[in-house]
Amino acid sequence: MRTNVKTKSGKRQAVSLPLDTVIVDDCIAAMNALPEKSVDLVFADPPYNLQLGGELRRPNESVVDGVTEKWDQFGGFAAYDDFTEAWLRAARRVLKDDGALWVIGSYHNIFRVGATLQNLDFWILNDIVWRKTNPMPNFRGKRFTNAHETLIWCAKSPDARYTFNYEAMKAANEDLQMRSDWVLPICTGGERLKNAEGKKAHPTQKPEALLHRLLLAATKPGDIVLDPFFGVGTTGAVAKRLGRRFIGIEREKAYATVARKRLSDIAPYEPRARAVTQPRRSAPRVPFGTLVERRMVEPGTILHSANRRHSALVRADGTLEADGGLSGSIHKVGALVQGAEACNGWTFWHIETGEALAPIDTLRQVIRDEMAAAA
Repeated sequence: MRTNVKTKSGKRQAVSLPLDTVIVDDCIAAMNALPEKSVDLVFADPPYNLQLGGELRRPNESVVDGVTEKWDQFGGFAAYDDFTEAWLRAARRVLKDDGALWVIGSYHNIFRVGATLQNLDFWILNDIVWRKTNPMPNFRGKRFTNAHETLIWCAKSPDARYTFNYEAMKAANEDLQMRSDWVLPICTGGERLKNAEGKKAHPTQKPEALLHRLLLAATKPGDIVLDPFFGVGTTGAVAKRLGRRFIGIEREKAYATVARKRLSDIAPYEPRARAVTQPRRSAPRVPFGTLVERRMVEPGTILHSANRRHSALVRADGTLEADGGLSGSIHKVGALVQGAEACNGWTFWHIETGEALAPIDTLRQVIRDEMAAAA
């Protein structure tokens, strides 16, 4: 499938990308075969290099179903570091200048990954602690229960204009700023995919809730998300539902088969349901004078603060006049009557609606809705 990407000169050029597909290949080779600067976000769940020393058993002597696959085994830290640098270099090449990279890991590997990220000039934005509500117990009783994993979110440079849907995250968190500690359950129950033998299809399958929050925070509908360690396709499943495009790379054919079957059964959310709360600064600018010109607020109207302590008269040019000879814009007069350095006049000033006061911002939103409908 062809899509447009920006070249170094700033022009847009059509390139061919394997969108919404699973590539069965080594992730480094596959990323190096993709066009440069062609994806908006990389989410990576690389091997953790767990360094397990034999079987882990529960108190009843049953064996814990841990990660014993060869893809998680390396000859030592040096070999793991070489692998990490190679795939991160490939990811950096394919990532757009204003794109972002997320990588998840545990205490076994995340500090080594973080150091390599900084060595390659990635700019770390946040580390996120995924605190598990239902972690696996520490059966031997010799350490603390390992109840979290760490995600690192980074941009390609300090100047990158990466996507962060701050307002959407705040809205999802009951109008409180989203914190960097995320409390979510691990993947269990019906979400945990099984193979033909009834065993886990993948030992480290991540919960969809984790990817939902991540993609909602850091991408826009239509963005291209690359997962170089695709596993059984959690990133693709969430991206498809949210209306993002994805490219999955998975070396193990068995995992890729499960992922393809999973993705074929998923339908995207309808377009309106994919929308996220937009920042006010991205909305079209509407001067207060426009409301006056359109007689949505008549000259001579008296505006009030929410507690009716302050009032001001609307003049024909869209400025306000308050007692004491104070005059100026809705923001300037709002600040002056309060003795404040600054004021958001759109939310400070209210208009009579018959039975109550309403912020003049509600009238501005009417115009913005009209503009959006006409676009």
